[in-house]
Amino acid sequence: MDKKKVAVPLVCHGHSRPVVDLFYSPVTPDGFFLISASKDSSPMLRNGETGDWIGTFEGHKGAVWSCCLDTNALRAASGSADFSAKLWDALTGDELQSFEHKHIVRACAFSEDTHLLLTGGFEKILRIFDLNRPDAPPREVDNSPGSIRTVAWLHSDQTILSSCADIGGVRLWDIRSGKIVQTLETKSPVTSAEVSQDGRYITTADGSTVKFWDANHFGLVKSYDMPCNVESASLEPKFGNKFVAGGEDMWIHVFDFHTGEQIGCNKGHHGPVHCLRFSPGGESYASGSEDGTIRIWQLSPASHDENDSLPGNGPTGKVKVSADDVAQKIEVLRISKEGKTAEKDKATDA
Repeated sequence: MDKKKVAVPLVCHGHSRPVVDLFYSPVTPDGFFLISASKDSSPMLRNGETGDWIGTFEGHKGAVWSCCLDTNALRAASGSADFSAKLWDALTGDELQSFEHKHIVRACAFSEDTHLLLTGGFEKILRIFDLNRPDAPPREVDNSPGSIRTVAWLHSDQTILSSCADIGGVRLWDIRSGKIVQTLETKSPVTSAEVSQDGRYITTADGSTVKFWDANHFGLVKSYDMPCNVESASLEPKFGNKFVAGGEDMWIHVFDFHTGEQIGCNKGHHGPVHCLRFSPGGESYASGSEDGTIRIWQLSPASHDENDSLPGNGPTGKVKVSADDVAQKIEVLRISKEGKTAEKDKATDA
């Protein structure tokens, strides 16, 4: 009997709570990297190609809702339910700065030039921190119509994009005036907004719809109805001919960008899919789920048994690499100190 052709993901264990955000760095001289945010309060850094665990950033006292890496993957940032956004050294794991807020931080993003950090959350305030003067008060843009869910930069850091957790639409802000210059209208709150690598499209997920917008003229280019409510969507960055979407049905759906036809469906998660992102070269994409795992899927599936799975190298469980390799990885990013476990148990959730 012919084997069914199914995608076999690399399964990355390590988080003890749901994975709620993923971010790939651009390709650097050392390869590319994947950072994950989880309600377990500890963002994790991995090799973006293999899923191998590099290290864990320890310091937050509550669920981490958002994470990102700068262009060179030298620094990381995270936004948390502990009312802070933190800046990290991605080589050593050291906390470089903690930016205190008055409420939960849901989103953070480095500017393209890496000098600025943008945050947003329950306060309905967009804050821009100058990382060259981290002790200086941030610039505040405080007329967001709702609690901020996602943020991003575009137009060479001249425009900010934000969506709200409680109302529909994506707002585009002029960085100089601090005013909304355009609103991309959606029926439901936008849970995922991604600017394509070439800067042409904004990909949004709202309710059971994935939309693609012209990032320069802001017109709606495509709108596709999904088979279920989706929480995240990502456009393939190299050719722009496919996109992936995932949500409450626990599956990752692959679609043709031009027609909206479903061309693949990957099953494996045991809980809703919260986040999906393509790798910078488009050869694979990562999914994060309520089940606490990250799965890295190759875009073109190979022939395998339906129940096969390839374990990624996590901080616990089976490791495919030698002890020497692990020791080298540990030297790259200082591993979390002992005695953090008790603190983690007390970490707040949101």
